[in-house]
Amino acid sequence: MNKNRQIPSGGPLKIKEIDVHFAAEVKKRSGVEFARCYHCRCCAGGCPFYDAMDYGPNGVIRLIQLGLRKMALDCTTIWICVGCHTCTIQCPMAIDLSAVMDAVSQIALKENAVLAEPDIFNFHAEVINTIKRYGRTHKLEIMLRYKLQKRNWFQDLDVGLRMMAKRKLDLTPSKVKDINEIKKLFR
Repeated sequence: MNKNRQIPSGGPLKIKEIDVHFAAEVKKRSGVEFARCYHCRCCAGGCPFYDAMDYGPNGVIRLIQLGLRKMALDCTTIWICVGCHTCTIQCPMAIDLSAVMDAVSQIALKENAVLAEPDIFNFHAEVINTIKRYGRTHKLEIMLRYKLQKRNWFQDLDVGLRMMAKRKLDLTPSKVKDINEIKKLFR
């Protein structure tokens, strides 16, 4: 059974909890027309981190659509999403859910929202470091370096194995041809 939280439906919402401009703000920041989402949950079927999320990717879309700003900004999903685009590939409407998650996390940072995943910046620093080295991410290295910092080697072992099974975790990094162009970006 999935442990993801349920989106409020049918129950009373307090007017003060609803931000009627939130969806437009996320749409403007992400450039994504997510109103086309009809909540089929195909996005969750492909996500390698779905079990670690409090809401599935479509759940975050629903929070945004309902104007539940605080719930969206406080959820773990926006920080757990690694932008692998598996959800977008699975989506029959081709909604770029990674861009939506990125937009919501940017808003959360801007508003100093409480981070649901306090160590997330260390994780993202490892992502940036692999991009500096190879010109793209090397997920296995990211995970190993992050685990070195956290010292909880086996906590996410099941996620890593699922990623390997879906060929989302290469043993060796692939590199861009002209790494100097990437290095210029970081200067």
